[in-house]
Amino acid sequence: MRDSGRKSLAQLENLCKQLYETTDTTTRLQAEKALVEFTNSPDCLSKCQLLLERGSSSYSQLLAATCLTKLVSRTNNPLPLEQRIDIRNYVLNYLATRPKLATFVTQALIQLYARITKLGWFDCQKDDYVFRNAITDVTRFLQDSVEYCIIGVTILSQLTNEINQADTTHPLTKHRKIASSFRDSSLFDIFTLSCNLLKQASGKNLNLNDESQHGLLMQLLKLTHNCLNFDFIGTSTDESSDDLCTVQIPTSWRSAFLDSSTLQLFFDLYHSIPPSFSPLVLSCLVQIASVRRSLFNNAERAKFLSHLVDGVKRILENPQSLSDPNNYHEFCRLLARLKSNYQLGELVKVENYPEVIRLIANFTVTSLQHWEFAPNSVHYLLSLWQRLAASVPYVKATEPHMLETYTPEVTKAYITSRLESVHIILRDGLEDPLEDTGLVQQQLDQLSTIGRCEYEKTCALLVQLFDQSAQSYQELLQSASASPMDIAVQEGRLTWLVYIIGAVIGGRVSFASTDEQDAMDGELVCRVLQLMNLTDSRLAQAGNEKLELAMLSFFEQFRKIYIGDQVQKSSKSEHFSFLGINNQSNLTDMRCRTTFYTALGRLLMVDLGEDEDQYEQFMLPLTAAFEAVAQMFSTNSFNEQEAKRTLVGLVRDLRGIAFAFNAKTSFMMLFEWMYPDSYPSYMPILQRAIELWYHDPACTTPVLKLMAELVHNRSQRLQFDVSSPNGILLFRETSKMITMYGNRILTLGEVPKDQVYALKLKGISICFSMLKAALSGSYVNFGVFRLYGDDALENALQTFIKLLLSIPHSDLLDYPKLSQSYYSLLEVLTQDHMNFIASLEPHVIMYILSSISEGLTALDTMVCTGCCSCLDHIVTYLFKQLSRSTKKRTTPLNRESDCFLHIMQQHPAMIQQARNLRMLSTVLNIIIFEDCRNQWSMSRPLLGLILLNEKYFSDLRNSIVNSQPPEKQQAMHLCFENLMEGIERNLLTKNRDRFTQNLSAFRREVNDSMKNSTYGVNSNDMMS
Repeated sequence: MRDSGRKSLAQLENLCKQLYETTDTTTRLQAEKALVEFTNSPDCLSKCQLLLERGSSSYSQLLAATCLTKLVSRTNNPLPLEQRIDIRNYVLNYLATRPKLATFVTQALIQLYARITKLGWFDCQKDDYVFRNAITDVTRFLQDSVEYCIIGVTILSQLTNEINQADTTHPLTKHRKIASSFRDSSLFDIFTLSCNLLKQASGKNLNLNDESQHGLLMQLLKLTHNCLNFDFIGTSTDESSDDLCTVQIPTSWRSAFLDSSTLQLFFDLYHSIPPSFSPLVLSCLVQIASVRRSLFNNAERAKFLSHLVDGVKRILENPQSLSDPNNYHEFCRLLARLKSNYQLGELVKVENYPEVIRLIANFTVTSLQHWEFAPNSVHYLLSLWQRLAASVPYVKATEPHMLETYTPEVTKAYITSRLESVHIILRDGLEDPLEDTGLVQQQLDQLSTIGRCEYEKTCALLVQLFDQSAQSYQELLQSASASPMDIAVQEGRLTWLVYIIGAVIGGRVSFASTDEQDAMDGELVCRVLQLMNLTDSRLAQAGNEKLELAMLSFFEQFRKIYIGDQVQKSSKSEHFSFLGINNQSNLTDMRCRTTFYTALGRLLMVDLGEDEDQYEQFMLPLTAAFEAVAQMFSTNSFNEQEAKRTLVGLVRDLRGIAFAFNAKTSFMMLFEWMYPDSYPSYMPILQRAIELWYHDPACTTPVLKLMAELVHNRSQRLQFDVSSPNGILLFRETSKMITMYGNRILTLGEVPKDQVYALKLKGISICFSMLKAALSGSYVNFGVFRLYGDDALENALQTFIKLLLSIPHSDLLDYPKLSQSYYSLLEVLTQDHMNFIASLEPHVIMYILSSISEGLTALDTMVCTGCCSCLDHIVTYLFKQLSRSTKKRTTPLNRESDCFLHIMQQHPAMIQQARNLRMLSTVLNIIIFEDCRNQWSMSRPLLGLILLNEKYFSDLRNSIVNSQPPEKQQAMHLCFENLMEGIERNLLTKNRDRFTQNLSAFRREVNDSMKNSTYGVNSNDMMS
């Protein structure tokens, strides 16, 4: 038996050797296949231990560590807790007793430890989280020799990195829970330990020729960087968004960053260690500089920034280490963070700001002039200056920012260095930066802001350089002896200049630009156009592709800034056929008139003010059109098509104007025009059109949409004086319109399914929107209608009910515009007119409740949210009435309330059982088992439903609990107990808010409890 074990061990070691050392592809593939079979074998665990104990090669140890990592990572058939604890302890002992392992073996074993610790983070044994003692586990390593200390630090570094990285084999929610727990319980202690060890190391005279001390320092810096680079709040920022990154340090870490010695430690390390270590130090400084602003108050932030700027100044004064490309890159990132995380107003208040901004400017200019050195780092320097330049108009500090001095130097350095690079690139056959269009575009976007700062200097430089290059280019083209190299150089220089001119024109900001700057833009544009004439004449012989692409880029920027997206064209009648000139268009072609008159209305509003004469002059053509239609309607015989065309064009024009008039002053002019001296001069014409052509949606839709726009109190434009009856008069006309159209459209009879929306439902939908806008506009006191015996409100509401009952339930949700207008109107009715809802017949209430129940599960979030609000209003009303009915009252309930309660009592099976209970289970089902996108809205009616149906809720809770696996029933029962904890039997706002908070916690707890359960709930099952 022992011989067979030795034999299999030898075979495994031989396979490892073949896998990692052989150059024969076939042999390596066969070895790999055999080792995969070994990994999946039942005795893999025991053989891995055997390989670690007795294996003679590092490759066999690597295989064992890798196989064990796969075993502890698998999600199906995971290893028992005791076995994982044994593996963890074995790995730690193995590392402690074998310090001379190959580096890759040590790394693989540490990876195994980190994986076990992460995946077992929430595992308990006798109320002890057995995998959370990482710092204790590594203490014995840290107290030993340098070699052991390196292992301990590497363990913490790998663990931090492992917990920070999500993997695809486990749920993201579990990863975030582990990461959050690790952040709160261990990460700060690890960071503090790392900083303390760095302080100890920097306090001693490090012998960096000693490879072990060299390795320890590297691992400590990696550990610190991993701590600072931790994803503290689960944003998972990727490296491409580097310049926007803020490090969300927890508030509990404040003490470490308020202590200036933490920041000073890294600046001291930078100056005391060789350049090969410095990139990691600078990476840590980049993260520290990016700490969220809200971690400090204003005074603390100013002090922190002062220390940071002092450190940067010291590096700039001693720039020797920046000759290393990695150091240079990280330092450029650090400079960029100075502005991405701090405001210019804060920077200028730093004591050494004038000297620092001078040093940064000199550093930037030097960097740009050495364009061939670390080109990918230039982005960060340009980013810094772009943000500085963009902040100039907003800085309020009295201290000088000095950017007017240094920004032109940066602009000049960028432009001249790009031009000077052309000759060298062509001469030496180097890679042309212009071929990397992404990089060029990125830099030009940044330069567009930088160049607009002190634009006079930028423009003067560009004009000078462009004229020189263009003149040289023209002379070379006219010379018979010109060399192709000289021509290519000038074309390359002009290409850069055209790109840069396009960029600085594209950087124009309308509110900050002056006529002088626009004139400068004109100077540059003229030069590019003249060059284009020259290059176009050469296209037949030899064109330059890069120069042509630069021209396209220039014109794109010019179009964006000075022309806009819509190029102006000559205004001929064929371009405006939708206006119906010479009877060119049919009714449906006139849709563009609304947009056209919206544009005209907005142009009119620019200088209109309160000038009523100018307004009346503008409205003269529309006045004439209205009078023409009125004249037609006054005769018994008229050309119907001409009347339709005139009316539809007129109402579309008016709707465009009404939409444009958002201000009260201008909209009141329109209202007075349509309703002079409270007399509806033009409204009867619209009513007559509805009466005549109710069956023709091409006519009724524009009329109804105009009315819906007129009653829409957008931007509070419908505000009448306290003595004005106009609000009530406007609603009367609205009621007449809805009643007229509603009664007529219901006479259509059966409509084919494919035409039902166009002929009927679209008009009804607009009526619903119109009524909703009028009811929620806050310019009518609806109580006066009943008080004075005016039936306008009653007629409108009764028409709504008739129209609603003519629509099948399925159509309400099948047509999105109809469903949105209906549920929006119903929300207003249940909120402000519940007495009307309460007075309806039982079958009508049944219809409305059914529509709400179906809308709760709609895919449209707006519909679902509206249904929640409707249900909340109904349930609240019913709860209050029931509460009052059980109390001793001095005044009786009003007739509608009494009737509503009577219906509920007379039809319990139809109303209460079928609706409230079903909706209770529906809402609960959505919250627990579905991706609830509007949890807050769902929570509001749920409390009322529970209080109205406490016995059913208790049965429902028991049903859900009992359907769980036995080991999860107690947890589920506790979730329901916590849901109602502290909840009183009322619907006061405070009680509702507490229930909403409980519900959020309830949903999280239930989801956690059921993650590994196959349980699913069906609403119908729950009801049974």
